[in-house]
Amino acid sequence: MERRTTVADFGTYVYAVAREVGRPHPAGLTGVAGTPVWTIERAGLVAYVSTVPLDQFGEEPLRRSLEDLDWLGGTARAHHHVVEVVAETAATAPIRLVTVYSSQEQVGELLERRHDDFVTLLSHVTGRKEWGVKAYVRQAEEPPRADDGDGPEADSPGIAYLKRRQASLRGREDTWRRAAAQAERIHTALAAVAVASRRHRPQDPSLSGRDEWMVLNGAYLVDDGRGDEFAAVLDSLRGRGIDVELTGPWAPYSFTTLDLDLDTGDPESRDGA
Repeated sequence: MERRTTVADFGTYVYAVAREVGRPHPAGLTGVAGTPVWTIERAGLVAYVSTVPLDQFGEEPLRRSLEDLDWLGGTARAHHHVVEVVAETAATAPIRLVTVYSSQEQVGELLERRHDDFVTLLSHVTGRKEWGVKAYVRQAEEPPRADDGDGPEADSPGIAYLKRRQASLRGREDTWRRAAAQAERIHTALAAVAVASRRHRPQDPSLSGRDEWMVLNGAYLVDDGRGDEFAAVLDSLRGRGIDVELTGPWAPYSFTTLDLDLDTGDPESRDGA
């Protein structure tokens, strides 16, 4: 006998929250797993959501899916696309990747229960965008091999190797100290232009796609009218042995963190990443 699909087979995936007033319905916008994006409105707020199958986004399937880098990458791109589209027309509080509730009613209850928190966040980011800055320094290369010589006072091969090794480590430490000091100067100068700033953990080369050391992974919340000024300050700080990368403007991911695990009223909600 063929099993019938029921409401219990689906969950409500949340992308972002904005103020309700004047928000257009996202006609034709698709999100994760190719699902249509729609809205839930409550208490003067609007949540942008999709209805997703729990055989993919339920707790156990999701745990397996998060280990699949291709699946995770595609889901993240779809999630961020929805957030960026919403952020083009409204101050937006992005919700953490793969946040799924058991029903749309529970999302509405969330908007009511955390109304003041969302309003505070949205007020803070209205008229502002996030800019990202990453700074890299090339690792110090091992010094050239010196001629060990063959005189009576020449070092043995083992001693010569240890000396080269020590010199290499000292070179790396000196390079790192200088780069870290320069990264601190860059961060301080940019933070002076921004409304708020965050320093994230440096990315592993496998994520950054670069072999160099990342010495700064910063996020900066900047007034819309000061974006050019922010970029100009950064340009003035380029060079000095550090490669600087500017990205943005983005929706304010780093400045709208709200812990939805607390007081959700929904023991079955899932927050995957």
